[in-house]
Amino acid sequence: MRVPKRKGEEDRRALQPPQDHHLTRDKIAHLKKELEDLEQHERPEAIKEVQRTGEMGDFSENAAYQMAKGRLRRINARILSITERLKYAIPIEEGSPDGVIQIGSRVTVEIDGTERIYHIVGAQEVDVSKGRISYTSPLGKTLVGHRAGESVVFDSPSGEKIYLVKQMT
Repeated sequence: MRVPKRKGEEDRRALQPPQDHHLTRDKIAHLKKELEDLEQHERPEAIKEVQRTGEMGDFSENAAYQMAKGRLRRINARILSITERLKYAIPIEEGSPDGVIQIGSRVTVEIDGTERIYHIVGAQEVDVSKGRISYTSPLGKTLVGHRAGESVVFDSPSGEKIYLVKQMT
């Protein structure tokens, strides 16, 4: 038997800040811009739409009103989510002054004769297709702490692979 979940429980779970708060300065700037857009443009438009559709009559049978309220709720939830992320954000400094790979580093590695570039980021910004890997991922953990010129052994699901760290910025 399935027990229905209350909407409030789902909202609270969605609003909990992520465990890893590391964000690049670009991501922080992007979130601030999105927050400003939501607060200055999206929410006022949604409020006007709720007021306009509310004047149409009975709330219980007013589909346009229900949709407008839903949109306003989603905008408010997104504003709250972004505000919480920014509140706990730990800015990632790009590069490393001592040449050691750390969170924020861009690393060029050679694997089986193929070069790949990885950017070590926090868990919130991972995008493997763009070469953005988390410092807590298996490969991220393996690379962190090494320098350019070093070989690193990585235990992948397909077996051990040797990564040669070519460059680190």
